[in-house]
Amino acid sequence: QVQLVESGGGLVQAGGSLRLSCAASGRTSTMGWFRQAPGKEREFVAGISWNGGTTRYADSGKGRFTISRENAKNTVFLEMNSLKPEDTAVYYCAASTIGVPMIALLYQYWGQGTQVTVSS
Repeated sequence: QVQLVESGGGLVQAGGSLRLSCAASGRTSTMGWFRQAPGKEREFVAGISWNGGTTRYADSGKGRFTISRENAKNTVFLEMNSLKPEDTAVYYCAASTIGVPMIALLYQYWGQGTQVTVSS
């Protein structure tokens, strides 16, 4: 069982930046970030393979978001720049053993989420 704990969320103005962190209780394979806004389904944001060699991004974050990881610290990051009000959501960290999927069902472990609010 892997425990995931997110941090780094908060309130930021449009155009600003935030860096989310996700600390895992042990070694993990693929890691991903998802988000869920009120009244909407959880959606894929970004994913990264165990060695960082493969990354995937949703179109909404391409060019603005960067996912990275530091395996020595069992931590994955999501750097978010040029934030928009539509980025407002609870952001979840997740771990998968299957490739770098973009589907939430293929992630076995989840954190509790961290709120990101972008004001206009």
